[in-house]
Amino acid sequence: MSEIFDGLRPGPGTEEGQVWNHRDVPRFVVGCDDDEHDMDQVEFGMKSGAFEEDEMEEDDESPSERQIVVGICAMMKKSTSKPMTQILDRLCKFDYIDVVIFPEEVILEEPVENWPLCDCLISFHSKGFPLDKAVEYAKLRNPLPINDLNMQYFIQDRREVYRILQEEGIDLPRYAVLNRDPNNPEECSLVEGEDHVEVNGEVFHKPFVEKPVCAEDHNVYIYYPTSAGGGSQRLFRKIGSRSSVYSPESSVRKTGSYIYEEFMPTDGTDVKVYTVGPDYAHAEARKSPALDGKVERDSEGKEIRYPVMLTAMEKLVARKVCLAFKQTVCGFDLLRANGHSYVCDVNGFSFVKNSMKYYDDCAKVLGNMVMRELAPQLHIPWSIPMEAEDIPIVPTTSGTMMELRCVIAIIRHGDRTPKQKMKMEVRHPLFFELFEKHGGYKSGKLKLKKPKQLQEVLDIARLLLVELGQHNDCEIEEKKSKLEQLKTVLEMYGHFSGINRKVQLTYLRNGQPKASSEEEESKKDGPSLLLVLKWGGELTPAGRVQAEELGRAFRCMYPGGQAGDHRSLGCESPIEFGDYAGFPGCGLLRLHSTYRHDLKIYASDEGRVQMTAAAFAKGLLALEGELTPILVQMVKSANMNGLLDSDRDSLTGCQQKVKARLHEIMQKDQDFTPDDYQKLAPTGSPSLVNSMNILQNPVKTCDKVYALIQSLTSQIRKRLEDPKSADLQLYHSETLELMLQRWSKLERDFRMKSGRYDISKIPDIYDCIKYDTQHNASLGLEDTLELFRLSRALADIVIPQEYGICKSEKLDIAQAYCVPLMKKIQLDLQRTHEDEAVNKLHPLYSRGVMSPGRHVRTRLYFTSESHVHSLLSMFRYGGLLNEEKDQQWKQAMDYLSAVTELNYMTQIVIMLYEDNNKDPSSEERFHVELHFSPGVKGCEDEENVPLGFGFRPAASENEDKKPNHGSLEDLSQDQPDQALLVSEPINSLRRSPMIRNRKTGSMEVLSEASLTQSSKCTSHRLLPSCSRQSPEIKPAMGLELLSMPAVKRFSVSFARHPSNGFEGCSMVPSIYPLETLHNLLSLKQVEEFLSRVCESSSDAHAKTMNALSGLFDSQNQASLYSPQQPLSSSGSEASLRPPSQSLWHGSIPSSAVSSAGPSSPITESATLNFSFNQ
Repeated sequence: MSEIFDGLRPGPGTEEGQVWNHRDVPRFVVGCDDDEHDMDQVEFGMKSGAFEEDEMEEDDESPSERQIVVGICAMMKKSTSKPMTQILDRLCKFDYIDVVIFPEEVILEEPVENWPLCDCLISFHSKGFPLDKAVEYAKLRNPLPINDLNMQYFIQDRREVYRILQEEGIDLPRYAVLNRDPNNPEECSLVEGEDHVEVNGEVFHKPFVEKPVCAEDHNVYIYYPTSAGGGSQRLFRKIGSRSSVYSPESSVRKTGSYIYEEFMPTDGTDVKVYTVGPDYAHAEARKSPALDGKVERDSEGKEIRYPVMLTAMEKLVARKVCLAFKQTVCGFDLLRANGHSYVCDVNGFSFVKNSMKYYDDCAKVLGNMVMRELAPQLHIPWSIPMEAEDIPIVPTTSGTMMELRCVIAIIRHGDRTPKQKMKMEVRHPLFFELFEKHGGYKSGKLKLKKPKQLQEVLDIARLLLVELGQHNDCEIEEKKSKLEQLKTVLEMYGHFSGINRKVQLTYLRNGQPKASSEEEESKKDGPSLLLVLKWGGELTPAGRVQAEELGRAFRCMYPGGQAGDHRSLGCESPIEFGDYAGFPGCGLLRLHSTYRHDLKIYASDEGRVQMTAAAFAKGLLALEGELTPILVQMVKSANMNGLLDSDRDSLTGCQQKVKARLHEIMQKDQDFTPDDYQKLAPTGSPSLVNSMNILQNPVKTCDKVYALIQSLTSQIRKRLEDPKSADLQLYHSETLELMLQRWSKLERDFRMKSGRYDISKIPDIYDCIKYDTQHNASLGLEDTLELFRLSRALADIVIPQEYGICKSEKLDIAQAYCVPLMKKIQLDLQRTHEDEAVNKLHPLYSRGVMSPGRHVRTRLYFTSESHVHSLLSMFRYGGLLNEEKDQQWKQAMDYLSAVTELNYMTQIVIMLYEDNNKDPSSEERFHVELHFSPGVKGCEDEENVPLGFGFRPAASENEDKKPNHGSLEDLSQDQPDQALLVSEPINSLRRSPMIRNRKTGSMEVLSEASLTQSSKCTSHRLLPSCSRQSPEIKPAMGLELLSMPAVKRFSVSFARHPSNGFEGCSMVPSIYPLETLHNLLSLKQVEEFLSRVCESSSDAHAKTMNALSGLFDSQNQASLYSPQQPLSSSGSEASLRPPSQSLWHGSIPSSAVSSAGPSSPITESATLNFSFNQ
């Protein structure tokens, strides 16, 4: 030990404390009395003799120089914490600085005159600390204060914090203070509404935040609007792995004083900033405690945080906060939202945890500060060290690698309850009063969704029914049966939630046109209102699971997404060994939490679409808990002037004509003639032709369907009469009574009085039978599968053809729906390659993140069937590529025309890659891929399912030029941040990847053993154009490869989900994997195509500009255009392909969703025992 220490020197307060001096070891002690010295020496592992020798040697060399003593006056828990110890260790390495820690018992029990002496004081308040005594000590001894003590009184009161921030001109959320002070009742005006509060005249709409005025009280509540499910998120000081919990309570607290403030949509991440003086700030991102309340921890139990770069404006804010509160070492919270940064909390003295770089910086800044102030006064020779600027690490890509820059997905909502609708004409003055009250006369239309509004409609219905009951001859024209239905539906569930019911009122100047002559006579003149009640259509628990699992599977498209084993990641980032370790998709989670992922999720204003988006976000970002907090924070709502919503009542002229023609063709009581085939399926689509072959005679088929519905309703009636099954609970809390109402209404509406069939009811019939076959199969009703088969064949004709029969009609109708969305997609693609000044990860802290400079932009659009049909029509018929000249596009078109249904969770995905080695102006610089999945698997056996060519398959050109490098073994060597090798496409055998037998996500995955039991599951097929054999399969096997049966890839068609137990044993169907439609598009091709289809209609163009301006106004233009994306984490990483591999072979694993597996066939070599059957 003796050679380590070169001396021990008494500090200025010899009574109170001894301080050791050495550059390489800690030289600070706890202040103590003389008789405790031996103990301290033992603790530091030193022998007294050694000290004496060293001291004598040093005393011989030179007279003792004056030391600067830094005193640490804080509670023991704080002064001995790991960050404090680490920083003081480093501070002691300054030649002239010694540190003395004031013992807690001295601080609490001794008068300040007996406290140790010091030249510089680091003192800060925490629970139990006597701030008054510290202030008194500072007055007595007048040391240099690192953190001003008087300002620490203000930091304990949030009102004072906000006042100071406001005075300094620092952006903070809009807020109001509610002081419940009996002496000042005028400061306590609180009016609580259902979806807002009014505090002293200032209105805050939900979501808003309620914070206790005392900064020590961490019980902050966030209240959610009823449209998102209501309730509140209750935040608290971390307990174990939780920092908040969701509560159904929606009312604000009635005792205590609070600050109410606007909720900032931050995409689920908070930024914590730590200053050390006005010129140094370290910033970290962590998951917002309001999101799901689960604290992400690494294997050592520490909260996972990522250092991020502050923008120039944010650095200025850090400087202002540090100076305004006179706290050299100061922590505060930033919210990045809508392109701005807002300060929402100032915590005073706080250190970063677990960052060696920060410990070095902090000690250096503090040491230099102390020396600069005190060295001249104490005549200590010291000069300010000059250091070279830190050089930021700039990552480069090598070879012909491509980086993933942008992912755009348009996704249909998940499984829902059947949509139901009732129309009635109303003329009662009460309805007109309601229409006027809510501003219906402005546009002639009114949508009522809020609980209060629906309550008003219910009150009118109840009142009219009471009047009808009392006197039958009164002037109420509204039909009693319809009023009763209105009342029943509005009373369902026992409470209102705006997400599952709505009433629309439309003004009819001359009343509703009547269908028959009898009605003509009874028709009244004068205006009326058409009341349309819509209910049902809610996302089911199965729909939530589908969305969440798809979100989980989606992660695998991002760099590093296939991580199966953290050792192969070559990465020591804490996240690899924490909650995200060892499961697929951690590449995206790393991107997101390091702010390199610029994510925005948009959804139309329908509840089922918004909830799908929230559930998807939950799976994508590995969140937990309720969907309401995720919906409010992550999903940009809403009715953005036609971007994702379509006003179904205003069908285009073209669509009305198409529907009329469909009606006419489907009303012929004869077999379809060749002429009918030409009329109904001019595009020759195999899926349509097949359905027409099944139907043969449309009217006879409708007769059968009608008879089957009658049989179904009579079976349900019989069940209802049986006392055993009368109270039977069906899926999603439906009763037999409600099920009967559903089917009876369809029975009444499908066959009209004239005896003809109402073709527009076919989608509803298919919808209902699909729902019951999947969710209520346990009832064992007869002939449901036959009804399903026939109604599906009818629906497969009617639904797609409603969006146009011939190509020109399809394009015309598609433009009416989705030009605004296509314009937005075009902007997304442009912004990606123009946007350089995005948030970046701080390079000096990015150990373990192999590509800190990259950022990926993700835009997810959740919408309904109409937009998905229209967008697909645009890509198919808008002239993106020429089928005759492009073999891959022709195959893709053949595949799409064989797809019968765009089911729930249908996805259209556009991925943009950048090759940094190509000239920025070159067409080869950016490369676009187009992928598609028809969504959820149907209920029937999937024998006739059209098969695409996998996710990123090889194309068929140039097959002899390139050897086949790729094997499954290559892919299992995961290289997370490697980029995608782009070369000439080659041909390959289509494989059905086996999945490891382990639980992935929350679904059980079939093991390879269980897959091989069925020959169907393991047979493979080749691409039609394939003429070469894969190197893995030698001709010696004696197999005629081309005659192998078609592969049955989807081995897990229904997976039981654990979260579904409370809903009975309904199965959750898995989702078809993405199929690549094209993987060799240039960005220029895509942009020219989008411009062409968007500009071809001036009317559509005007609509687009209207929608986009509305979108930007509603979000604050900066948020979409400015480089500081609100809170989206930005960073682009490379593609999924390993460097040795040309283009993908195979597809997403057989059940991309139920396995949440990777999008490349990652397989251990041991599991490659394929069995081929003739």
